[in-house]
Amino acid sequence: MGFPSETRDAWISRRKSFVIASPEEERILRAKRCQDEGVRAGLRAAAIACVASAVPTLVGVRVIPWAKANLNYTAQALIISAASISAYFITADKTILECARKNAIYKKTT
Repeated sequence: MGFPSETRDAWISRRKSFVIASPEEERILRAKRCQDEGVRAGLRAAAIACVASAVPTLVGVRVIPWAKANLNYTAQALIISAASISAYFITADKTILECARKNAIYKKTT
């Protein structure tokens, strides 16, 4: 709400930083880090896929007669968003699985 809750949260986070984490807490932190890494990689891939699919789609609609006649704004948006969404989920999934695999190897070595 206000200042007291912010101060409380700051003290709690500061207190937690001094405490040695249990193995369960470390596992949860590694999983959270993997999830964050996957989201970042997915967003980056989605942005690239958006540009990579928008340029040919928009150029094609203005140049190719069939596309000009049959692809309205909704179809163009669906083509671009489908490419972006698939790139996001594929990349995020691969990144999270790769990170989980690294964590499994890390767990075996310790």
